[in-house]
Amino acid sequence: MPETTNDTTEAARTDRPGADPARVAGAAPKPRRGKSTARPANRPSRPSHETLPLPRLPLPANQPREWYEAHNRRLKAMRLAIALLDTGVYHPANADNRRIRATAARIGVHPPSDVTCGMVRALIR
Repeated sequence: MPETTNDTTEAARTDRPGADPARVAGAAPKPRRGKSTARPANRPSRPSHETLPLPRLPLPANQPREWYEAHNRRLKAMRLAIALLDTGVYHPANADNRRIRATAARIGVHPPSDVTCGMVRALIR
């Protein structure tokens, strides 16, 4: 009697080179890697209390004045870098001092110094 083969069983055999072991009969397919396009049904449309910003804490006392200046400079550079990234400036070469200062005026921050502009470019890098 001639042996009949089923196309699905033939494709599922693992003894052939290039055969996928996940396609063996009874085995579940492997999940695909990468970004899922499916959205969970229970995903909130607004940020929950867990994603809201934390309350600001007072700065530590008894630090030298330079520490506070550097801390505030870093915060300002971070705000400006985020604002530039939001406007589509993704490369430090596109963030010259004039553009950084214009962004500062747009978001309501005092014009940054040359040192702060350099820090913004370093953060974008």
